[in-house]
Amino acid sequence: MIFETVIGVEVHAQLRTNSKMFCGCGTTFGLSANSQTCPVCLGLPGSLPVINRTAVEMAVRAGLALNCTIAANNQFARKNYFYPDLPKGYQISQYESPICEHGWIEVRDSSGGTARIRIRRAHLEEDAGKNIHETGTSGSRVDLNRAGTPLLEIVTEPDMHSADEVVAYLKGLREILMYLDVCDGNMEEGSFRCEPNLSLRPLGQKQFGTKVELKNINSFKYVKDAVEYEIKRQTKVLTEGGKIRQETRLWNIERGETAVMRSKEEAHDYRYFPDPDLVPLKLEQKWIEGFRSSLPELPSPRMNRFIQEVIISAWHEPPEHVGQLQKKIIPQSGYGLSEDEAKMLTASKGIADYFEACVKQFPQPKIVSNWVMGELTRELNNSGTNISASPVTPERLVSLLQLVDRGVISLKVAREIFPELYSSGKVPEQIVEEKGLTQVSDEGALAKIIEEVLGKSPGQVAQFKEGKQQVLGFLVGQVMKASGGKANPGKVNELLRKKLG
Repeated sequence: MIFETVIGVEVHAQLRTNSKMFCGCGTTFGLSANSQTCPVCLGLPGSLPVINRTAVEMAVRAGLALNCTIAANNQFARKNYFYPDLPKGYQISQYESPICEHGWIEVRDSSGGTARIRIRRAHLEEDAGKNIHETGTSGSRVDLNRAGTPLLEIVTEPDMHSADEVVAYLKGLREILMYLDVCDGNMEEGSFRCEPNLSLRPLGQKQFGTKVELKNINSFKYVKDAVEYEIKRQTKVLTEGGKIRQETRLWNIERGETAVMRSKEEAHDYRYFPDPDLVPLKLEQKWIEGFRSSLPELPSPRMNRFIQEVIISAWHEPPEHVGQLQKKIIPQSGYGLSEDEAKMLTASKGIADYFEACVKQFPQPKIVSNWVMGELTRELNNSGTNISASPVTPERLVSLLQLVDRGVISLKVAREIFPELYSSGKVPEQIVEEKGLTQVSDEGALAKIIEEVLGKSPGQVAQFKEGKQQVLGFLVGQVMKASGGKANPGKVNELLRKKLG
């Protein structure tokens, strides 16, 4: 029997507020246990929650970017369950009236086309604390620093059918939330937690199969591995005549398999009811629309724009203005990049902004793209630096590219000095001057060097005149060596051809 895989995904995205959802405690990750707590997030008697306005604003912006309908009337509810990291004995969440509903995003499907993943709902709630289980100790401890941190829980319809589609959706969603600056997307720290819900059914059957939930997986690789393993496991069980149990499973990294966390044979009764300490929240339509107009350009349309072709006139230095590059105006917004280039550049808003800042000053997108994705990205990775803190600003990278473009230095020299440009804080012109790296383009000076090289290489000269064109490369190399690497290779090539006839 052939089975169809049906997958929906729940994502818990921590919102980048400075304080918690219902109190003024901080949300900084990694501080000492229970150092960011107060009577409200500890659930002490008599404490009263207050809604974090910034968290609501972030939820609205995210909902608009996800093409959702934003609810004007919102009600917070108490979701009752008992667990050590939930000090109140209930979680404040939204149940019947989520702030965002009926949205969608588009992602690349497994065939290379586009698939629309529907967003069923996205609602605000508070996070729970964290249980700490240390090896060699007799018990567990509870850290409530995270308790009360604002979460946006985003739930899809069961529109995905493969591990690749799940990963594509998660990457697309994470990029959108990071572009909006409402979530930092850090999966290792738990800021972006995902839970795929997966079932199999015979191909053509409309009724869903029994659903299995995969809990809190913290990397895209593990999501892909876990979903693919679970598809194989369930296929084997059903093929052999067995039944799938409704349960929650964890991904065991060491063993490369899912394992049962808890059974969910019966649905939990959370006994939701409106929180009596929080009045209903009404959002004015004019206020909502104000956020729509301020949304940034999102990753997908930005990537498409980067791919669009554009005609740019050649960059040159007018002879009447020695040392000054002619100002260029890009007639369209596209850059004619490949899909892979555009995808890499737009995966981070910071990188995309940096790239466009460079192209505005040096309108050769392909060259800028190569440097941003190559030399700059390598140095950022080596130093663990975010693009926003890069010591090589767009202006400094452009200065370096202009030196190459004007023939002041060679491309090889530019690449060699880039690490120093990154680490020293110096401008490119200063490094070039200090090291005496200015490229020799003067024909008179080069002619003398060429004469000397040809005089020492009669055999190669004879071979070239016999038709062996590859010898030219050897002669160019000898001239470059004799000039200490300062000769302009293009000019050397041109003069050698003239000299050799």
